[in-house]
Formats: sequence, structure tokens, C-alpha cells
Amino acid sequence: MAAGARTRTTSLIELLGAPAHVAASSFGASAALGLAARRPELLRSLAAHEPPLMGIVGDGGQELRPALQAMEAALDGVLAALRAGDDRAGAQRFVDDVVIGPGGWEQLPERYRATLVANAPTFLDEHGDPDWARLDLARLAAFPGPALLTVGSESPPWFPVIVGELASALDGRARMRTLAGDGHLPHLTHPERYAEDLTAFIRSSCGTGPPRRARHDRRGTS
Repeated sequence: MAAGARTRTTSLIELLGAPAHVAASSFGASAALGLAARRPELLRSLAAHEPPLMGIVGDGGQELRPALQAMEAALDGVLAALRAGDDRAGAQRFVDDVVIGPGGWEQLPERYRATLVANAPTFLDEHGDPDWARLDLARLAAFPGPALLTVGSESPPWFPVIVGELASALDGRARMRTLAGDGHLPHLTHPERYAEDLTAFIRSSCGTGPPRRARHDRRGTS
């Protein structure tokens, strides 16, 4: 996330009162993890769903390189549409080519499509940060609070690899969970269920002392 957005996030938490429970997905999850690395005292707990931090994929992810390159080409198409000023086309390409798949745009309610179009310029700003796909894992390793790292069972294969790298950096202190039946946008496809999962995690992290050692849960569909 661009430096200005990171500063605004930090200022908001400081204004509202730290430490805060922070839950985010996608680029927001990348920003939240960066905040945990830089300012761990601001977070009471952290929940991150599928941060697109391709820059942290190590040698173990070599088999994913063709898929990652295809995804980067799809992102280039999204950015080209946004730079041309066609926010709706950029948002549609993001949904159909990156996060859901062909036909995903038409499956979304119009109110969701309108929100994605309105927020499309922010996506362009995020990619203006040359380090958007990277994270300082050594600094993240010092984060002491409870953490929940999630991936969707229907998501592209690089997200479990990214989450695995994050879990390794946290040295087993993070709780990992696969959201069965979900993809990259659980807050849109199954919002009530996703909110219930986050609420349960936040409640479990309140006053529980040191975080538990990692375990990998596979949440069933309801």
C-alpha cells in the first residue's frame, strides 16, 4: 500500500485508541501485516486473508512461477484499463481475470460492482508503491500478538504458499485456517459466515495471554 495510505491507517488507529483488533483482506491484509511489522504495539490482534505478497514467495514456490506470471499479466491488463480512465472495465477485469474468474463480475450484485468501480482508483494508487508485493519478514517475526491467517479453498494456488511463508516468519504463533467453499472475497461471497469467523477469533484473543502455537484448521461450510 502507498506510503500515504499507511500513514493514514496508523493515524486512524492512534486517534481511535490503540491497541486495536485489525482484520483485513487482499491488499488491506498486506497493509495490516506491514503495520504489524513496523508498529506491533498498535495491534491487539491481526487477522489477514490472502495478502498478495508475491515478493515473499521463496524457492519453494518455483512451480508457481508460470501461474504468478499469468496473474501479473492479468494485473497489467487491469492497470492499463484504469490508467486509460475506464474504471468499470478495470474493476470488471480485476474480478473476472484475477480474483474470481470468468463470469464472476456478472455474479456480483450491482451494489458490489458499484463499490468496486468507485474504489478502482485506489487499486491504481496501491500499485504505485514499488514494494507493494514485499514484506519485511524479519520485522514481522517480532509481532507478539494473536494472528489469524486464512486462505480460501477455491483461491489460486499461490495464496497458501504466501500464507505459509508468513506463518513460518511468525514461528508457529499464528493460527492458520482454510475457509472451505470460499475464495479471495469471502466478505462478498459469504459475508455473515466470514464475520462470524472474525468475531470468534477476536473474542478468543481477548485476555487469553500468550498466543497459542499454530494449528491449521479447515473450516467446513455451513
